[in-house]
Amino acid sequence: MAEPAVGDIVKSITEDVKVLIQGEVELAKRELSESAKRGGIGAGMFGAAGYFVINALTLLYVAAALGLWALTGIHVALCFLIVAGVLLLIAAILGLIGYTSVKKIKPPEATIAEANKSIDGVKAAAERGLAAVKTPLPERTAIKAGPDFR
Repeated sequence: MAEPAVGDIVKSITEDVKVLIQGEVELAKRELSESAKRGGIGAGMFGAAGYFVINALTLLYVAAALGLWALTGIHVALCFLIVAGVLLLIAAILGLIGYTSVKKIKPPEATIAEANKSIDGVKAAAERGLAAVKTPLPERTAIKAGPDFR
């Protein structure tokens, strides 16, 4: 059986590495899409919490103004404070949900492990290839000159 040409070996290695990299990219896409979804939900919860905090602060400012304006009767301002307190409670709950959602995001562990395995495999294949190139082929025999050759 004839040995494959070096060009064929390089072409085969190139195609194998290309397929390997495409597989790694697909794995990373699948793994990161779940993390991105969790991150989006967490970011949405932080945004909602911010919205309620702004509304609560507005009501607190209005309540403070009405409280100072009506030093004799605090009942209207107290209503504003109760509403602002409820909004702050909602913001705290949404912020906590958003924090726990973002905290659950993990790195793409399977992708990293597969990439490390692939790197090790490519290194081992390269070492075997270099060793094979350095080993003389049986068909290659050195031409020895006889005593008459000058």
